[in-house]
Amino acid sequence: MTKPIILKGRAVVIRDKQGVPIDDIDTDMIFHNKYLHITDINKMGQYSFDNLEGWMDFAKKAQKDDILILGANFGSGSSRQQAVDCFTALGVIALIAKSYGAIYKRNAINAGMPLLQSDIIDNKDFIETGDKLEVNLETGLIKNLTKQKEHKDEGMSTVQMDIYQAGSLFEYAKSL
Repeated sequence: MTKPIILKGRAVVIRDKQGVPIDDIDTDMIFHNKYLHITDINKMGQYSFDNLEGWMDFAKKAQKDDILILGANFGSGSSRQQAVDCFTALGVIALIAKSYGAIYKRNAINAGMPLLQSDIIDNKDFIETGDKLEVNLETGLIKNLTKQKEHKDEGMSTVQMDIYQAGSLFEYAKSL
């Protein structure tokens, strides 16, 4: 089954109350260590951002096909797969951040979560929570359908795209 290269969804822009992008969101803020005993991926979503000030109710507001717009160094900290899986459980279809923690980036790619790197979070005129987006994973073209604006960044690498299409690194390895 081929997964879509062009994703459509609602933007959820992770900024603080003053509208400033929140940088350095670590894995403990994404999925707190007090929930590590939970092993059912479907139950992980309800705890997403449970430890991130101003975003503790994120899981209640999340919608299927959300696309998260994030600041710099997203997912820094420990190697915690739950910090990726919790978003999958909520139906989040992609992450777009200024940059990622190295371990988090690897975990997300290996889990088949589409990741793009972009600084669009810094441009309030381009994107706000609730805007409808169309994201081309291959070309890196991000279209804000609500505001009728476009932004181009680098798309996913060939290997990243292959892992995404397979569903995970494990499934990709089976195809080799």
